[in-house]
Amino acid sequence: MASVKEILTRKPVSATIRLTVPAGAARPGPPVGPALGQYRLNLMTFCKDFNARTQKYKPDTPMGVTITAFKDNTFEFTVKSPSVTWYLKKAAGIEFGSSRPGHVVASVLTPQHIHEIAKIKQSDPYCQYMSLEAICKSIIGTANTMGIKVQKELD
Repeated sequence: MASVKEILTRKPVSATIRLTVPAGAARPGPPVGPALGQYRLNLMTFCKDFNARTQKYKPDTPMGVTITAFKDNTFEFTVKSPSVTWYLKKAAGIEFGSSRPGHVVASVLTPQHIHEIAKIKQSDPYCQYMSLEAICKSIIGTANTMGIKVQKELD
């Protein structure tokens, strides 16, 4: 529960913006520029901060970012790790999932691949309180919907 002081000192939010930006490649042009410009936020500050936070990732890794814009033209943002589907496609070495999941197998992965992806996703703000087993089950479900089969050993 928030205290009375926290409630009174909270800034009024004007918008919550969700974007997918390549790691280390935030620039004032589209898609970042138009999204932040309409709320009169400082584009260069966001680009510098985002690029500094995502420099440990390989370039062009798609990073999800949630920006909270306040009425006084300030902002906060949180960076999430790349999506599970991106990790699955990289691990499987495919560009697209199956056009008919359940009928056509696009690729095959091992539980070790799934476990590694789950360890990375566990650091996300939305997954930090989930058990590693629950995250693995979720990733396996995503893999199945993409037509990626998970089996104990590769052939």
